Amino acid sequence: MNGKKGEIRERIWALMEREGISRPPLPIRHRIPNFIGAERAAERLRDIRAFQEARVVKVNPDSPQLPVRKLALSSGKLLIMPTPRLRRGFLLIDPERLSSGAIREAASIKGAFKYGEELDLNGAPRIDFVVAGSVAVAPDGSRLGKGGGYSEIEYGILRELGLVDEDTPIATTVHEVQIVEEIPMEDHDLAVDYIATPARLIETRRIRPRPKGIMWDELPSEAIRGIPLLLRLKSGRGAKGIG
Repeated sequence: MNGKKGEIRERIWALMEREGISRPPLPIRHRIPNFIGAERAAERLRDIRAFQEARVVKVNPDSPQLPVRKLALSSGKLLIMPTPRLRRGFLLIDPERLSSGAIREAASIKGAFKYGEELDLNGAPRIDFVVAGSVAVAPDGSRLGKGGGYSEIEYGILRELGLVDEDTPIATTVHEVQIVEEIPMEDHDLAVDYIATPARLIETRRIRPRPKGIMWDELPSEAIRGIPLLLRLKSGRGAKGIG
């Protein structure tokens, strides 16, 4: 399956470069690719009732979802952002502590560290809506990231701690060319409920169940060693704060 997944990633990255759809940071290979129209795709989330009603939103830290993080903060929602590669766990950014002029900066990775606070997962609020980055996605909700598995690890951690569940809605924002007919999926892979593009909003009506937690047997030891939060969870000491 990894061979097929790799082929899809390479095809999408090459297509986006060839069609002039991608935008910095460059090169887009081995990234969740940023794309022209990411702002319009983010705005499509306003049409989702679950997003409208959400108090707490978790959004990945990649560049094409910066407009989503800005939208969440400007809509008065608490934003939870994983730190890159989860090396420092999760950050919580409270829009009530921001001036209107600081929202754009706070939505960036650098700004999230400046304005956010390290999240104590033992006392963290339940998450009402999740946005994940994608390299490719299919109409049935099957999704493909850049290959590191961080969306799945993040979800597994949050599921273990009861902060998300099977019914927590998950969306992704992509360009139309990132929608493919089919993506091979494995048990640990995370499917989405909504696909937002600059042109439209798709409700996937997914039927694939989500992982019920961290699939420890599928995590290489180097991945666990590289994420302190995983080390604490595996040792049974819990997850008090991040670091």
